[in-house]
Amino acid sequence: MPELIVILVVALLVFGPAKLPELARSLGRGLNEFRRASTDIRQSLMETENQTREAIKPPPPAPAKSAAETPPEVPKAEAPKVEAAATETAPAPAPESDDTNPKDG
Repeated sequence: MPELIVILVVALLVFGPAKLPELARSLGRGLNEFRRASTDIRQSLMETENQTREAIKPPPPAPAKSAAETPPEVPKAEAPKVEAAATETAPAPAPESDDTNPKDG
């Protein structure tokens, strides 16, 4: 607080008693204008931030369905089988049985 008194005394000596109230008014107006400008900028930034958040906000999750509301599962379609008769190979021949086995009797 004593520093403020020293500054006011120096200002009074430098500018004189007639000019000091005019300087104080100008200083007050300048500070008021600065406060308004900073408030406007702050509000503008908050609005921009809110708009950005709304733009990138993910969609809400779908509500959970009960078992009665859930439709039955539909089986997936199987891939069609390609049948090409010309490219099929004949089955391998069955092994021949050995009828000459002396142990059978």
